[in-house]
Amino acid sequence: MNRDSRYLESILHHDIPLTRDMGLKVLDWQARQLRLSLPLAANVNHKSTMFGGSLYCGAVLGGWGWLHLALREEGIEDGHIVIQEGQISYPLPVTRDATVVCQAPEEKLWKRFLATYRRYGRARLALQTRVMNTGSEDVAVQFEGQYVLHR
Repeated sequence: MNRDSRYLESILHHDIPLTRDMGLKVLDWQARQLRLSLPLAANVNHKSTMFGGSLYCGAVLGGWGWLHLALREEGIEDGHIVIQEGQISYPLPVTRDATVVCQAPEEKLWKRFLATYRRYGRARLALQTRVMNTGSEDVAVQFEGQYVLHR
C-alpha cells in the first residue's frame, strides 16, 4: 500500500465510519486507477453472498475515492464531493471477497470537469466502477455514478 492509499483509507475510515465496519481497505492507487477491497465476512447476506447494499456502498466509494485522490494530485483540496445519482447492475453474485475498481474517465472529460470547477466552483463528473470476486476478471457489479464537486 502506497502513501496515497494509506491517506485515502484513513480519510474514509475517519469521515465515513461505516467503511471501518464494512472492512473496506484501499489496495492501491496507480496509473489513475483505484482498487479497493471488501471482505465477504463483514458484508455477507442470508444467501451467503455479499449484501447488495455493501456492494452499492463499495461502488460509490470507489468513485468518491478516485475523485478525491485525482483532485489532490491536481492540487484541488477546497471542494466537497457528493454523489448525485447512480445506476447499478448486479450481473453475478459476489461469493468471495470483492475487489472494487475505478479507472479514470476520458482525458477530455476530466479536463472539462477541472476547467468547469475552476471557473464556476461546481462541476459534475460521471465515473464508472466495477466490482469483481477477488481473483476473477468477471464483472459482478457495474456502477455509474454522477459525482458533484462544489466549494
